[in-house]
Amino acid sequence: MSDLIISKGIEDRILLIRGQKGMLDRDLAQLYGVSTKVLNQAVKRNLNRFPADFMFQLTEEEQEEVVTICDHLKALKFSYQLPHVFTEQGVAMLSSVLNSEKAIEVNIVIMRVFVRIRQIFIAHKELAEKIMELDEKYGKHDGQIHAIFGVIRKLIAGPRKRTRKIGFIP
Repeated sequence: MSDLIISKGIEDRILLIRGQKGMLDRDLAQLYGVSTKVLNQAVKRNLNRFPADFMFQLTEEEQEEVVTICDHLKALKFSYQLPHVFTEQGVAMLSSVLNSEKAIEVNIVIMRVFVRIRQIFIAHKELAEKIMELDEKYGKHDGQIHAIFGVIRKLIAGPRKRTRKIGFIP
């Protein structure tokens, strides 16, 4: 039961930034039971283990977007330090930098969550391919079937990105 709750909490903290799934240093530090400063100091001491595809720093614009999207990151709004993002490989590398028992346990759970997300994405992709095949095969025969496939395609695609910000723009 507790593993399910923990992994759900981790899933909520995995963000898609720059086309990569990753976790913020602040969230990882909280899961590992250390301060963000301690986590970043450990990373700085072992910087050669974290190339650009393992870890990168957010820009100010990306930080604002993340703060807007994630309620639990409101405190980052006033932070002068830009957060780091660790990709799946970066999180795996953190286990070699942070050698506490809790860090090892949390790392195992995080890796399992990343694998589960990847499996869901692959299954989702396979489903989309099957629907496209069916659409090509049967979509030409009947307008109603074609409309159904259009609705299913929209559901698979998920919500559209907003093209315009909401609120007063001077």
